[in-house]
Amino acid sequence: MTLALSYVGFLSIFVVLPVLGLSGYVASRPWSAVDRRLLAGTALIAGVALAYTTPWDNALLARGVWTYGENRVAARLWHAPVEEYLFVLGQTALVGLWTVTRAVTVRPAIRQDRRDALLGVAAGVAVGVAGLALLSGRTFYLGAILAWAGPVLALQWAVGWRYLWAVRRRLAVTVVVPATYLAAVDAFAIADGIWTISRATATGVAIAGLPIEEALFFLATTLFVVQGLVLLPWVLDRWGDRL
Repeated sequence: MTLALSYVGFLSIFVVLPVLGLSGYVASRPWSAVDRRLLAGTALIAGVALAYTTPWDNALLARGVWTYGENRVAARLWHAPVEEYLFVLGQTALVGLWTVTRAVTVRPAIRQDRRDALLGVAAGVAVGVAGLALLSGRTFYLGAILAWAGPVLALQWAVGWRYLWAVRRRLAVTVVVPATYLAAVDAFAIADGIWTISRATATGVAIAGLPIEEALFFLATTLFVVQGLVLLPWVLDRWGDRL
């Protein structure tokens, strides 16, 4: 059964309400138990995410990679609906607040040297190059995601892939829960006709009805936020040790 929700209605139910719930939970905790650096980091990442995603998002919309249902969006800014920009901010807030609830003791003893940084850059570049190689035909959307993700992963892995690997179990749980939730609500939005993925630029491969490109997108964007926030206190603690 479809509900024919507007994009605003979708955001209100599936993004705003969870953000409010997580905000209430964080606010209810003793202030001493909340890592305020992660709250500040979430706000910073939200701004960076909006700036980095906007040109890419609009370029894909101009290409027709996905379209929106009739009368589902309130207004457009450039090629994208205003709600699209709000989704970027809301998703970052949701994932960031979830990460705040998962915060544990930082392990500043773990180090990453210059060789490690170069390996991290190389791995991120490899993701980006793979994406560029796929930028045609029905692999275009898949390639666009990988090419767009590559620079972010290269930066984060250059800063601290060794630390991320050392805390990989915590990282995995922190990533999987919101990524799965976002993929599920995205599948609902597609089924409800809020947006439609073009068959001309997608592989047609789906997981439980969700195009694999959309699953990859939400995995990548969740990973960006979680990795950034997991690395933040570790980097700040290391800088503090050097002062």
